[in-house]
Parts: sequence; structure tokens; C-alpha cells
Amino acid sequence: SDVMVERFIPGDEHRLLVVDGKVVAAARGEVVGITGNGRSTVAELIDSQLNSDPRRGYEEEYPLEIIDVGTNVAVQLELKRQDLDGHSVPAAGRQVVVQRNGNVAVDCTDEVHPEVAYIAGLAARVVGLDIAGIDMVAQNIARPLHEQGGAIVEVNAGPGLLMHLKPAVGAPRPVGQAIVEHLFPAEEQDGEAGRIPVVGVAGTRDSATIARLVAWLLHLSGRHTGVACRDGLFLDRRRVEAADSAHWEAAHRLLMNKTVRAVVIENDARTILRDGLAYDRCQVGVVTDMDGMEALAAFDVHTQEQMTRVLRTQVDVVLPSGAAVLHAAIAQVVELAPLCDGSVVLYAQDAGLAAIAEHRARDNGRAVFLKNGRVVLATGNAEHALGALGDLTFGRNAVVPDTDALLAAVATAWALDIAPDLIGAGIKTFEPELHAQETLRT
Repeated sequence: SDVMVERFIPGDEHRLLVVDGKVVAAARGEVVGITGNGRSTVAELIDSQLNSDPRRGYEEEYPLEIIDVGTNVAVQLELKRQDLDGHSVPAAGRQVVVQRNGNVAVDCTDEVHPEVAYIAGLAARVVGLDIAGIDMVAQNIARPLHEQGGAIVEVNAGPGLLMHLKPAVGAPRPVGQAIVEHLFPAEEQDGEAGRIPVVGVAGTRDSATIARLVAWLLHLSGRHTGVACRDGLFLDRRRVEAADSAHWEAAHRLLMNKTVRAVVIENDARTILRDGLAYDRCQVGVVTDMDGMEALAAFDVHTQEQMTRVLRTQVDVVLPSGAAVLHAAIAQVVELAPLCDGSVVLYAQDAGLAAIAEHRARDNGRAVFLKNGRVVLATGNAEHALGALGDLTFGRNAVVPDTDALLAAVATAWALDIAPDLIGAGIKTFEPELHAQETLRT
């Protein structure tokens, strides 16, 4: 017959949570027992001495579980080893062990010896896990394992967190934050935050064209890009939905798509009022105009001041590392600039607008405008000519774009750190008709 040889490891059970090779939390288990009084049964003693602890309960919010002698087989076996059962009456002063393990709820994170932490991280790496629960038996977690005969008994791929979030004894540990920061680092290798770039375009003046052109430029920069706009739902150059997709549901579909690495979403005032934005923050927020108030009577919007409060939503959600792209020729739009947590890029055909001049003079503000028939990108006093306006046409048919829409798209792409040379080349290769007609049929 088969023979199993086991080695007894003295000590208490410990659980160490390892995230990215580092121990972020540790908890110790303790042997649970009762003391006989010569009158009460084991079941009664468990209820009075153990289950009365407010830290015990049936729900997950409790760090310790209720002990039921009638249903807990492990407890029954432990009592049987001591010639007892739930109906036995232990003598006064007799110590009865009820559970030897399964009570890992005493925080000991600050006690973990560096060598023990290293061994735990190594065990997780050997198994190939970046997040793991390491079960150890040790007499003293503050000493190296080899000095006390300690050992690792199990490596868990799906470790529980409750013992670290709500320990029965000791301070809770921010294990959720450690896991999130590992999965979505604050600074990735390419310098991006743990978000994909999201661009929101609000307004009525050629906003769909702006959204599609910006998406095309993002696509050329190497990102798998999704677009939700009035012309449909797009993945790169492929239209997957022909219906109007400038609404929350379509935007949400894109944001849920794991293959998409950048998203451009058109938001009109009606969508914002009815559904809100599909995202909490965005990298770039574009506001082209304040038109369309007449169609919002059902939402009790009757004044330009109310319209401003609606479209400011797009600027309010810009990330501190992002930018608002605003039409400088519309004073009501320019007034949104102070509401942006990030930087501001203004655009307009007239380079001599006071708003642009003041913005460029203040903190080297960025602006996109026309000068001597050329599209210019300016940062403070420095200017870079993108190309002649007449040369910046769309595609093989040299479609002449709306100038304001072109400037808005250029400013948005610039705010996304797309190189000017790529912006110029992308405009000339953008095929608006083809882009809008290639529909994926499934």
C-alpha cells in the first residue's frame, strides 16, 4: 500500500499576502480553546466563551466565524482526540482545544522578519503568481524560518483579504490599494497613468468629424482606438454600428472593450442632461460651441447661463495631467477655462483674438490658429507652422474640411502629445467617406 510520510512543524499558522514579490500584510492564527467549569457542556462553553465574542459572526464582515459543534466536523474530530464531544462536561479548570487552525485573524505585519518576507516573495515567484497568499507555520514570525524549523505549507492563488482588512486583533492593512496599484501602476513605463486616453467632444459644430479625425490620428500613433459619435460606433477605421452612437450606452460599450487603447466620445448637451458622461475623468475635453439650447426645453434649459452649466461638465472632468480644448472665438466657451484642472489649449481662425493673446502671454499658454494662410501651433511666443490650410485636405479626394473643425482636431491631437508631423500626415490620409461607410457586418 502507499505510504505518506509527514513532518510535524511546531508553531502557529500564519498567512502572508504577497503582491508583486513583496509582503503587504501578515496575519497569525491562534489555537482556540475553552476552560471547563465542571457544570457546562462543551457546546455551552463554546457559546458562552467563544461565540459571545462580538468579532464572531456568520457574515463575511466578521473576522472570526461562529463555531457550531453540531456541524463543524473539524471541531468534532478535535474534541474526539480529547475523548470529548459537544455534550461532555469538562472538569473545572480543564483546558479544551476547540480549533487548532482556521483562526488567522491577528495582524502581525510589523513583526515579519525580512528573511521571512523574502522567502514568501520567492515562493510566490517560483509558483508564478504576482498575487498570492503564503501559508506558513512558525513559532515566531519575527525570526528566520530556518532558526525555528518553520516551513511554508501552502501557496494560494486566490487569497482572501478579509483577515487583513478586518483583523480580530491589530490594525487593518490597505491590501486593496496595494493590489490596485500593482495592477494599475501610477506611472507605467511609457509615462501614462493607469487609464487609457479618453477624449470627450461636446458641442454641435462638426463634433462628429472632430471625433473621427482625432481617432484617426490616435490610430496612426499606434493605438487601437474606438469612437462613439453621431456617425456610428467605430473601432479604428471599421464602423461596427451605423446608428447614431453619441450616447451613453455606445460610449460604455467602448470603455468595456478590453482591446481598445484609446477612446473618443461625442457628447451633446441632450446626452449629458439625459444620461451624464460615460466616464469619470478624461485626458482631453473639447467644447466647440454653446449652440442647441432651443432643443433643451424639456430639460428646463432656457438661458445661455444654463447652457454653460451643462457643457461645463465636459471641462470639469479633465484630469490634472490633461487639457481642455476650447473655441476661442466664443466668449462663453472661453469662460470655461478656469474650471479645468489641467491645461488649456485655445483654437480659432483669428490669431489676433484677445483671448488667444492673453492666453499665450500667461504661463506660455498653447493655441492653434491661422496665420498668413497657415495652421500654426503656438506655445507662448514660440510658433510652429503645421502647413498651409489649402494643403490640409482630407484623403485622396482632397475634401476641404470645415476650418474650425480642423483646428479643433489639430489642437486636440496636439494636447494628446501627437507629433505635429504625424498630425499633418494624418489629416491628408483621413478618408471621411470611407471611414464612415465601412461597416462591419456580423
